[in-house]
Amino acid sequence: MMSPRDGRLTSRPSRAGFTLIELMSVVAILSLIAAIAIPRMQAVVRQAKIARAIGDIRSLQSDILSYDIAGQNLPANLAVIGRAGLLDPWGHPYQYNPFPGGHGVPPGARRDRFLVPINSSFDLYSLGEDGKSVPPLTAQSSQDDVVRANDGGFIGLARKF
Repeated sequence: MMSPRDGRLTSRPSRAGFTLIELMSVVAILSLIAAIAIPRMQAVVRQAKIARAIGDIRSLQSDILSYDIAGQNLPANLAVIGRAGLLDPWGHPYQYNPFPGGHGVPPGARRDRFLVPINSSFDLYSLGEDGKSVPPLTAQSSQDDVVRANDGGFIGLARKF
């Protein structure tokens, strides 16, 4: 190209920037990193919510059992122990079902795969992520529940009991 001032040939001015292929490569790499990181982060968040629900149930169990140790009847509901407004990590209230003393296990009691009640004095559980539950732990809607079983010997996901 001829320069208008002195008649000499000069090269084209270079442009600073990225080519389309370079930009597409960067986008592809970032997409790959996101595809790996997002599911792992969701799994970590899910585990943290389950751990919080387990901790809450242990705390509630301790408060409820303090009535039994003191020789009193189990509280009728969570409001009696000042925990009526406590929500699980998914925004649902914790479920508490005291069994009437000496009258057997009530019809709504949580049950294992053999349909045997999992507790003898009270049920305490979170409805889990889906907010649905039925008494047998083997039901699909109960699999994500965080339950107290074996009279407090197990607290965790219903599908692991």
